[in-house]
Amino acid sequence: MAIALSTAAAFNVRSGIFDLHCRASVTRGGMLLAENIPVTGGTEEYDASLSVPERVTVTVPRIADGVDWTPVDGATSVLGAYGQRLHVQLGVGIGPDGIEWFDRGEFLIRSADVQADRIEVEAVGLLELIDEARFVSPFQPTGTIVSTLRALIEPALTVMIDTSLIDRDVPTSDINFDEDRLGAVLGLLDAWPAQAQVTPDGFLQVIPAGQLPAGATVVYEHNVDGRPDARAIVITRLGGSSRDGVHNAVVARGTAVDGTQVQGVAYDTGSGAASYTGPFNPLPVPLFFESPLLATTEQCNAAAQTILARERRQSYQRYDVEMVPQPDMLGGDIIALADDVTAFDDLREKYGVIEAMTLPYTPSQPMRLKLRQVFP
Repeated sequence: MAIALSTAAAFNVRSGIFDLHCRASVTRGGMLLAENIPVTGGTEEYDASLSVPERVTVTVPRIADGVDWTPVDGATSVLGAYGQRLHVQLGVGIGPDGIEWFDRGEFLIRSADVQADRIEVEAVGLLELIDEARFVSPFQPTGTIVSTLRALIEPALTVMIDTSLIDRDVPTSDINFDEDRLGAVLGLLDAWPAQAQVTPDGFLQVIPAGQLPAGATVVYEHNVDGRPDARAIVITRLGGSSRDGVHNAVVARGTAVDGTQVQGVAYDTGSGAASYTGPFNPLPVPLFFESPLLATTEQCNAAAQTILARERRQSYQRYDVEMVPQPDMLGGDIIALADDVTAFDDLREKYGVIEAMTLPYTPSQPMRLKLRQVFP
Protein backbone atom coordinates (compact mmCIF):
# COMPACT_ATOMS: atom_id res chain seq x y z
CA MET A 1 0.00 0.00 0.00
CA ALA A 2 1.46 3.34 -1.01
CA ILE A 3 2.29 5.76 1.79
CA ALA A 4 -0.60 8.15 2.45
CA LEU A 5 0.05 11.77 1.43
CA SER A 6 -2.07 14.85 1.78
CA THR A 7 -3.98 16.03 -1.28
CA ALA A 8 -1.50 18.87 -1.87
CA ALA A 9 1.59 16.67 -1.56
CA ALA A 10 0.09 13.92 -3.73
CA PHE A 11 -0.79 16.44 -6.46
CA ASN A 12 2.75 17.83 -6.50
CA VAL A 13 4.32 14.37 -6.61
CA ARG A 14 2.10 13.14 -9.45
CA SER A 15 2.69 16.32 -11.44
CA GLY A 16 6.44 15.70 -11.36
CA ILE A 17 7.17 19.25 -10.17
CA PHE A 18 8.11 19.25 -6.49
CA ASP A 19 10.99 19.61 -4.04
CA LEU A 20 12.20 16.34 -2.52
CA HIS A 21 13.95 16.39 0.85
CA CYS A 22 15.55 13.68 2.99
CA ARG A 23 16.42 13.45 6.66
CA ALA A 24 17.45 10.57 8.88
CA SER A 25 17.89 9.67 12.53
CA VAL A 26 19.61 6.75 14.25
CA THR A 27 18.54 4.68 17.27
CA ARG A 28 20.09 1.73 19.08
CA GLY A 29 18.14 -0.44 21.47
CA GLY A 30 15.31 2.11 21.40
CA MET A 31 17.63 4.96 22.43
CA LEU A 32 18.01 7.96 20.11
CA LEU A 33 21.67 8.42 19.12
CA ALA A 34 21.24 11.22 16.59
CA GLU A 35 18.13 13.12 15.55
CA ASN A 36 19.27 14.59 12.25
CA ILE A 37 22.01 12.96 10.19
CA PRO A 38 23.39 15.29 7.48
CA VAL A 39 22.42 13.13 4.49
CA THR A 40 23.72 14.53 1.18
CA GLY A 41 22.46 11.74 -1.06
CA GLY A 42 20.91 8.31 -0.95
CA THR A 43 19.10 5.51 -2.71
CA GLU A 44 16.55 2.93 -1.63
CA GLU A 45 16.34 -0.38 -3.48
CA TYR A 46 13.68 -3.07 -3.33
CA ASP A 47 13.86 -6.52 -4.91
CA ALA A 48 11.06 -8.99 -4.15
CA SER A 49 13.21 -11.94 -5.26
CA LEU A 50 15.52 -11.48 -2.24
CA SER A 51 14.84 -12.83 1.25
CA VAL A 52 15.57 -9.35 2.62
CA PRO A 53 14.19 -7.16 -0.18
CA GLU A 54 15.13 -3.65 1.08
CA ARG A 55 18.56 -2.03 0.83
CA VAL A 56 19.42 1.61 1.50
CA THR A 57 22.62 3.54 0.89
CA VAL A 58 23.13 7.09 2.14
CA THR A 59 26.09 9.46 1.94
CA VAL A 60 27.06 11.43 5.04
CA PRO A 61 29.88 14.03 5.20
CA ARG A 62 32.64 12.79 7.48
CA ILE A 63 32.67 16.16 9.22
CA ALA A 64 29.66 18.47 9.22
CA ASP A 65 28.85 21.41 11.52
CA GLY A 66 31.83 20.53 13.67
CA VAL A 67 30.72 16.91 14.20
CA ASP A 68 32.91 13.98 13.12
CA TRP A 69 30.55 11.14 12.06
CA THR A 70 33.34 8.58 11.66
CA PRO A 71 32.30 5.33 13.42
CA VAL A 72 35.25 4.78 15.78
CA ASP A 73 33.38 2.46 18.17
CA GLY A 74 30.84 0.07 16.68
CA ALA A 75 28.71 -0.13 19.81
CA THR A 76 28.44 3.58 20.60
CA SER A 77 29.04 5.39 17.30
CA VAL A 78 25.99 6.79 15.57
CA LEU A 79 26.88 5.05 12.31
CA GLY A 80 28.03 1.79 13.90
CA ALA A 81 26.79 -1.56 12.64
CA TYR A 82 25.96 -3.27 15.95
CA GLY A 83 22.23 -2.73 16.28
CA GLN A 84 22.03 0.86 15.06
CA ARG A 85 18.88 1.52 13.04
CA LEU A 86 18.55 4.18 10.39
CA HIS A 87 15.13 5.88 10.31
CA VAL A 88 14.58 7.60 6.95
CA GLN A 89 12.03 10.33 6.32
CA LEU A 90 11.32 11.99 2.99
CA GLY A 91 9.68 15.36 2.55
CA VAL A 92 7.64 16.88 -0.27
CA GLY A 93 7.51 20.63 -0.75
CA ILE A 94 3.93 21.95 -0.58
CA GLY A 95 4.52 25.62 -1.30
CA PRO A 96 3.85 28.22 1.41
CA ASP A 97 2.94 25.46 3.86
CA GLY A 98 6.53 24.23 3.89
CA ILE A 99 7.48 20.54 3.74
CA GLU A 100 5.30 17.51 4.37
CA TRP A 101 7.44 14.81 6.04
CA PHE A 102 6.59 11.10 6.15
CA ASP A 103 8.35 7.91 7.25
CA ARG A 104 10.03 5.98 4.49
CA GLY A 105 11.23 3.13 6.65
CA GLU A 106 13.46 1.76 9.37
CA PHE A 107 16.63 -0.06 8.30
CA LEU A 108 19.44 -1.92 10.06
CA ILE A 109 22.87 -0.39 9.45
CA ARG A 110 25.09 -3.08 7.92
CA SER A 111 28.25 -1.08 7.22
CA ALA A 112 29.75 2.41 7.18
CA ASP A 113 32.68 2.89 4.81
CA VAL A 114 34.81 6.02 5.31
CA GLN A 115 36.06 7.47 2.00
CA ALA A 116 38.14 10.66 2.37
CA ASP A 117 35.62 13.37 3.23
CA ARG A 118 32.45 11.24 3.20
CA ILE A 119 30.95 8.10 4.71
CA GLU A 120 28.96 5.63 2.64
CA VAL A 121 26.39 3.97 4.88
CA GLU A 122 24.64 0.76 3.82
CA ALA A 123 21.51 -0.40 5.61
CA VAL A 124 19.10 -3.28 5.00
CA GLY A 125 15.51 -4.16 5.83
CA LEU A 126 14.66 -5.44 9.31
CA LEU A 127 14.09 -8.99 8.03
CA GLU A 128 17.90 -9.16 8.17
CA LEU A 129 17.48 -9.70 11.91
CA ILE A 130 15.56 -12.90 11.17
CA ASP A 131 17.77 -14.00 8.25
CA GLU A 132 21.02 -13.84 10.24
CA ALA A 133 19.51 -15.48 13.36
CA ARG A 134 20.15 -19.12 12.55
CA PHE A 135 18.89 -21.75 14.96
CA VAL A 136 21.44 -22.86 17.55
CA SER A 137 19.56 -26.16 17.89
CA PRO A 138 16.60 -27.64 15.96
CA PHE A 139 13.37 -25.75 16.63
CA GLN A 140 10.16 -27.73 17.15
CA PRO A 141 7.06 -25.53 17.17
CA THR A 142 4.14 -25.93 19.51
CA GLY A 143 0.66 -24.46 19.46
CA THR A 144 -0.72 -22.72 16.39
CA ILE A 145 0.59 -21.04 13.26
CA VAL A 146 0.29 -17.61 14.91
CA SER A 147 2.13 -18.64 18.07
CA THR A 148 4.83 -20.35 15.97
CA LEU A 149 5.24 -17.28 13.79
CA ARG A 150 5.63 -15.07 16.84
CA ALA A 151 8.12 -17.49 18.40
CA LEU A 152 10.22 -17.38 15.20
CA ILE A 153 10.20 -13.58 14.83
CA GLU A 154 9.60 -11.79 18.12
CA PRO A 155 11.15 -9.89 19.88
CA ALA A 156 13.32 -8.96 16.88
CA LEU A 157 10.19 -7.69 15.08
CA THR A 158 6.63 -7.11 16.27
CA VAL A 159 4.16 -9.16 14.24
CA MET A 160 0.77 -7.74 13.21
CA ILE A 161 -1.70 -10.42 12.03
CA ASP A 162 -4.63 -9.51 9.79
CA THR A 163 -7.87 -10.44 11.53
CA SER A 164 -9.19 -12.20 8.41
CA LEU A 165 -6.51 -14.92 8.68
CA ILE A 166 -7.75 -18.09 10.36
CA ASP A 167 -5.30 -19.61 12.83
CA ARG A 168 -4.88 -23.39 13.09
CA ASP A 169 -2.91 -25.94 15.08
CA VAL A 170 0.59 -26.97 14.02
CA PRO A 171 1.27 -30.75 13.77
CA THR A 172 4.30 -30.49 16.07
CA SER A 173 5.40 -34.12 16.01
CA ASP A 174 6.40 -33.91 12.35
CA ILE A 175 8.20 -30.56 12.33
CA ASN A 176 11.78 -29.67 13.11
CA PHE A 177 13.35 -26.49 11.72
CA ASP A 178 17.10 -27.08 11.51
CA GLU A 179 19.03 -23.85 10.83
CA ASP A 180 17.28 -21.40 8.52
CA ARG A 181 14.94 -19.25 10.64
CA LEU A 182 13.77 -16.99 7.81
CA GLY A 183 13.26 -20.01 5.57
CA ALA A 184 11.04 -21.48 8.30
CA VAL A 185 9.03 -18.25 8.42
CA LEU A 186 8.54 -18.16 4.64
CA GLY A 187 7.55 -21.82 4.55
CA LEU A 188 5.07 -21.21 7.35
CA LEU A 189 3.50 -18.32 5.43
CA ASP A 190 3.19 -20.36 2.22
CA ALA A 191 1.53 -23.22 4.07
CA TRP A 192 -0.95 -20.95 5.88
CA PRO A 193 -1.29 -19.34 3.19
CA ALA A 194 -0.29 -15.73 3.91
CA GLN A 195 2.25 -13.08 2.95
CA ALA A 196 4.23 -10.59 5.01
CA GLN A 197 6.06 -7.30 4.57
CA VAL A 198 7.85 -4.91 6.89
CA THR A 199 5.90 -1.65 7.17
CA PRO A 200 7.56 1.80 7.11
CA ASP A 201 7.12 2.02 10.90
CA GLY A 202 9.03 -1.22 11.45
CA PHE A 203 6.32 -3.84 12.04
CA LEU A 204 5.94 -7.15 10.19
CA GLN A 205 2.45 -7.07 8.69
CA VAL A 206 0.94 -10.46 7.81
CA ILE A 207 -2.04 -10.51 5.44
CA PRO A 208 -3.85 -13.18 3.38
CA ALA A 209 -1.80 -14.35 0.42
CA GLY A 210 -2.69 -12.70 -2.84
CA GLN A 211 -4.50 -9.79 -1.19
CA LEU A 212 -4.07 -6.61 -3.19
CA PRO A 213 -3.67 -3.21 -1.59
CA ALA A 214 -6.90 -1.22 -1.54
CA GLY A 215 -6.51 1.47 -4.19
CA ALA A 216 -3.85 1.25 -6.87
CA THR A 217 -1.45 4.08 -7.57
CA VAL A 218 -2.33 5.45 -10.99
CA VAL A 219 0.42 6.27 -13.46
CA TYR A 220 -0.22 8.22 -16.66
CA GLU A 221 2.29 8.51 -19.47
CA HIS A 222 0.94 11.74 -20.89
CA ASN A 223 -0.30 15.08 -19.71
CA VAL A 224 -3.75 16.47 -20.40
CA ASP A 225 -3.84 19.46 -22.76
CA GLY A 226 -0.11 20.00 -22.22
CA ARG A 227 -0.37 20.42 -18.45
CA PRO A 228 0.31 18.00 -15.57
CA ASP A 229 -2.78 16.02 -14.64
CA ALA A 230 -1.70 15.20 -11.06
CA ARG A 231 -0.39 11.81 -12.18
CA ALA A 232 3.18 10.53 -12.21
CA ILE A 233 5.24 11.34 -15.29
CA VAL A 234 6.77 8.28 -16.95
CA ILE A 235 10.01 8.91 -18.84
CA THR A 236 10.39 5.52 -20.57
CA ARG A 237 8.57 2.20 -20.50
CA LEU A 238 10.16 -0.92 -22.00
CA GLY A 239 8.88 -4.50 -22.10
CA GLY A 240 10.65 -7.85 -21.80
CA SER A 241 9.98 -11.59 -21.80
CA SER A 242 11.66 -14.81 -20.60
CA ARG A 243 10.50 -18.39 -19.92
CA ASP A 244 13.12 -18.90 -17.21
CA GLY A 245 11.51 -20.00 -13.95
CA VAL A 246 8.02 -20.20 -15.45
CA HIS A 247 5.67 -22.97 -14.23
CA ASN A 248 2.11 -23.84 -15.22
CA ALA A 249 1.34 -26.02 -12.21
CA VAL A 250 2.16 -26.29 -8.50
CA VAL A 251 2.13 -29.51 -6.48
CA ALA A 252 1.85 -29.04 -2.69
CA ARG A 253 2.39 -32.07 -0.44
CA GLY A 254 1.98 -32.71 3.27
CA THR A 255 1.32 -35.46 5.79
CA ALA A 256 -2.03 -36.31 7.36
CA VAL A 257 -2.39 -37.13 11.06
CA ASP A 258 -2.41 -40.88 10.23
CA GLY A 259 0.94 -40.59 8.43
CA THR A 260 -0.36 -40.83 4.87
CA GLN A 261 0.72 -38.33 2.24
CA VAL A 262 -1.77 -35.68 1.15
CA GLN A 263 -1.40 -33.61 -1.99
CA GLY A 264 -2.97 -30.68 -3.77
CA VAL A 265 -2.36 -29.54 -7.36
CA ALA A 266 -3.11 -26.18 -8.93
CA TYR A 267 -2.96 -25.71 -12.70
CA ASP A 268 -2.67 -22.40 -14.50
CA THR A 269 -5.95 -22.51 -16.38
CA GLY A 270 -6.13 -18.78 -17.05
CA SER A 271 -5.61 -16.93 -20.28
CA GLY A 272 -1.99 -16.04 -19.58
CA ALA A 273 1.03 -16.86 -21.69
CA ALA A 274 1.90 -20.03 -19.70
CA SER A 275 -1.61 -21.43 -19.44
CA TYR A 276 -1.71 -25.20 -18.94
CA THR A 277 -2.21 -27.18 -22.22
CA GLY A 278 -1.52 -23.95 -24.16
CA PRO A 279 1.31 -23.22 -26.61
CA PHE A 280 3.81 -22.60 -23.78
CA ASN A 281 3.92 -26.36 -23.10
CA PRO A 282 1.07 -28.87 -23.56
CA LEU A 283 2.47 -30.86 -20.60
CA PRO A 284 2.68 -29.83 -16.93
CA VAL A 285 5.73 -27.81 -15.89
CA PRO A 286 5.30 -28.14 -12.12
CA LEU A 287 6.86 -26.53 -9.09
CA PHE A 288 6.90 -28.79 -6.02
CA PHE A 289 6.28 -27.53 -2.48
CA GLU A 290 6.35 -29.81 0.56
CA SER A 291 5.57 -28.87 4.15
CA PRO A 292 4.72 -30.83 7.31
CA LEU A 293 2.37 -27.96 8.13
CA LEU A 294 -0.02 -29.28 5.48
CA ALA A 295 -2.21 -31.98 7.00
CA THR A 296 -5.25 -32.09 4.70
CA THR A 297 -5.97 -32.05 0.98
CA GLU A 298 -7.79 -28.74 1.42
CA GLN A 299 -4.73 -27.16 3.01
CA CYS A 300 -2.53 -28.51 0.20
CA ASN A 301 -4.88 -27.11 -2.44
CA ALA A 302 -4.90 -23.69 -0.77
CA ALA A 303 -1.10 -23.61 -0.58
CA ALA A 304 -0.79 -24.73 -4.21
CA GLN A 305 -3.15 -22.00 -5.38
CA THR A 306 -1.24 -19.38 -3.38
CA ILE A 307 2.16 -20.37 -4.74
CA LEU A 308 0.77 -20.66 -8.28
CA ALA A 309 -0.57 -17.10 -8.10
CA ARG A 310 2.93 -15.90 -7.23
CA GLU A 311 4.58 -18.10 -9.87
CA ARG A 312 2.17 -16.99 -12.60
CA ARG A 313 3.69 -13.52 -12.49
CA GLN A 314 6.85 -14.93 -14.10
CA SER A 315 4.91 -15.42 -17.35
CA TYR A 316 3.16 -12.06 -17.22
CA GLN A 317 4.27 -9.05 -19.22
CA ARG A 318 7.25 -7.29 -17.67
CA TYR A 319 7.84 -3.53 -17.84
CA ASP A 320 10.99 -1.60 -17.04
CA VAL A 321 9.96 1.94 -16.15
CA GLU A 322 11.89 5.17 -15.61
CA MET A 323 9.89 7.94 -14.07
CA VAL A 324 9.98 11.04 -11.91
CA PRO A 325 10.62 9.86 -8.31
CA GLN A 326 7.43 8.90 -6.46
CA PRO A 327 8.47 8.94 -2.78
CA ASP A 328 5.18 7.45 -1.57
CA MET A 329 5.47 4.21 -3.56
CA LEU A 330 6.50 0.97 -1.83
CA GLY A 331 7.69 -2.37 -3.10
CA GLY A 332 4.70 -4.61 -3.82
CA ASP A 333 2.41 -1.68 -4.65
CA ILE A 334 0.00 -2.14 -7.54
CA ILE A 335 0.60 0.34 -10.34
CA ALA A 336 -1.73 1.20 -13.22
CA LEU A 337 -0.17 2.03 -16.58
CA ALA A 338 -1.84 3.67 -19.57
CA ASP A 339 -0.56 5.18 -22.81
CA ASP A 340 -3.02 8.05 -22.56
CA VAL A 341 -5.94 9.17 -20.46
CA THR A 342 -8.52 7.49 -22.69
CA ALA A 343 -7.00 4.07 -21.89
CA PHE A 344 -8.32 4.20 -18.34
CA ASP A 345 -11.75 2.98 -19.44
CA ASP A 346 -10.44 -0.57 -18.87
CA LEU A 347 -7.63 -0.42 -16.34
CA ARG A 348 -7.82 -3.93 -14.94
CA GLU A 349 -5.66 -5.38 -17.71
CA LYS A 350 -3.06 -2.65 -17.17
CA TYR A 351 -2.24 -3.27 -13.51
CA GLY A 352 1.29 -4.28 -12.53
CA VAL A 353 3.02 -5.03 -9.24
CA ILE A 354 6.38 -3.49 -8.27
CA GLU A 355 8.85 -6.39 -8.16
CA ALA A 356 11.95 -4.21 -8.00
CA MET A 357 12.49 -0.52 -7.40
CA THR A 358 15.28 2.03 -7.13
CA LEU A 359 14.16 5.25 -5.45
CA PRO A 360 16.65 8.14 -5.21
CA TYR A 361 16.42 10.19 -2.03
CA THR A 362 17.46 13.29 -3.97
CA PRO A 363 15.82 14.50 -7.22
CA SER A 364 18.97 14.26 -9.32
CA GLN A 365 18.13 10.84 -10.79
CA PRO A 366 14.99 9.12 -12.11
CA MET A 367 13.17 6.39 -10.24
CA ARG A 368 13.41 2.92 -11.79
CA LEU A 369 10.78 0.21 -11.50
CA LYS A 370 10.45 -3.37 -12.65
CA LEU A 371 6.76 -4.15 -12.97
CA ARG A 372 5.07 -7.46 -13.59
CA GLN A 373 1.56 -7.32 -15.01
CA VAL A 374 -0.94 -8.64 -12.48
CA PHE A 375 -3.91 -9.43 -14.72
CA PRO A 376 -2.76 -10.78 -18.11
